[in-house]
Amino acid sequence: MTMMPEHDAEVVIAGAGPAGLWLAAELRLAGVPTIVLEQAPERGPYTRGLGVHARTLEVLAMRGAADTLVRQGRKMPRWHFGMLPSLVDFSVLDTPFPFVLAYPQPLLEDLLERRATELGTTVLRGYTVTGLSQDESSVRIEAACPSGPRAFTASFAVGCDGAHSTVREAAGIGFPGTDSSLFGYLGDVTLDAPPEHGTVTIASRGGTLIIAPLPDGRFRVSGFDPKGQDPGVTLTINRLRASVQRAAGRDFGLRDATWMSRFGNATRQAENYRSGRVLLAGDAAHIHMPAGGVGLNVAVQDAMNLGWKLAAVVQDRAADDLLDTYHAERHPVGADLLNNTLAQTALIAAFSAEGLALRDVLADLMNRTPDMSAHLAADMSGLAVSYPPADLAAHPLTGQRAPDQPADGTSLFPLLADGRAVLLDFRGTLDRAVKTARDLGIPTRTADAWPGQHDVGAAIIRPDGYVWWATEHADDTVTAALHALGARFP
Repeated sequence: MTMMPEHDAEVVIAGAGPAGLWLAAELRLAGVPTIVLEQAPERGPYTRGLGVHARTLEVLAMRGAADTLVRQGRKMPRWHFGMLPSLVDFSVLDTPFPFVLAYPQPLLEDLLERRATELGTTVLRGYTVTGLSQDESSVRIEAACPSGPRAFTASFAVGCDGAHSTVREAAGIGFPGTDSSLFGYLGDVTLDAPPEHGTVTIASRGGTLIIAPLPDGRFRVSGFDPKGQDPGVTLTINRLRASVQRAAGRDFGLRDATWMSRFGNATRQAENYRSGRVLLAGDAAHIHMPAGGVGLNVAVQDAMNLGWKLAAVVQDRAADDLLDTYHAERHPVGADLLNNTLAQTALIAAFSAEGLALRDVLADLMNRTPDMSAHLAADMSGLAVSYPPADLAAHPLTGQRAPDQPADGTSLFPLLADGRAVLLDFRGTLDRAVKTARDLGIPTRTADAWPGQHDVGAAIIRPDGYVWWATEHADDTVTAALHALGARFP
């Protein structure tokens, strides 16, 4: 008989960014022992990601963690696509959060880390993952730490360790794509003569520029300067001011940058999000030009999709192949993200006469075609994401996002707070099924109807807020489904 190795934790996560911290919180919510290893000895002060989109806020709201962000952040009902002068209107979205929320990434990470540690996660800072190996029963993670080399053993390891992921490389997962060929700039600054009306975009032969207000009264200026394409040149306040001047014809009284950075359009995606007992999420799985402020959001949504599945497998409540659905569902989302940001990159760098004309035509189309703006808002916000089922005979709702209020005036999200499934009864006739759900610890709610649907009698909502299963039929069918699916949830 082979002796199982002693585990330091059931899951070890490399990287304490948004993806790693939210995944840790989800695992601990289910009771899975989890360790996070973070290379940086302390959290950086700089705001790499600023925009929190609607689906991410919905994800946080499902766990009761959105109120602080919404209260402290700055709501922006309109936001840019490719720095076009016509802004995308997010106020039309069917969500409790019809806006982009400006909220600094360090504050978001602090909130996520506090949630993860309060649930029992161990976060070890100053631990750099140096290697990884796996066999049929466990993963061994090697790390350098202040006291010297250390090794951890776990059932699974998850790489949330960024674009240069050691976990991805050690697992032998390919990362095809393209290197940076264009370079943008950003700075968090004070403006003595800011634009009058919130977020503005500017494009000219001198470059493209977006100016967005930050919650603390400063502004983020970001753009593309055709004369600033040497990646070896350090960005200074004078160079930043000159780039803004070239694009806009004035510098808005720009001064006192608290952070400046340059970024490229490198675009890559992991060939697989899973290799045996190793999985990837966030920037370890996909990198792209930071256009539209979407990347951080997709990272958190990766973690939300993976968390309940990994917990179910670790706790032997589901077969190992449930983890294969993580790649099947999230890899296409990552591919769409890369395609979207490549398109935005082309518009941002369109400073020729032809490019400026294209921008004008698209901006005019957005103004005259509200459906175009609404479609872009749904895509960028993450609300358009669905997971089509492999079974063609499945109910049409299967894999769709569950709205917070399926037409009965009450809220679904609080019922998902403990990470369990939820049974929705649309006819009020599921007596046996409701009893079965209670025995399984699955909350139930009676609802009048699903918006736009009249042929659904009941639906089971996954812990991540998507429809796991739905039916037109009555009690016995629902009861059988609960018995089949209920054990997969914590």
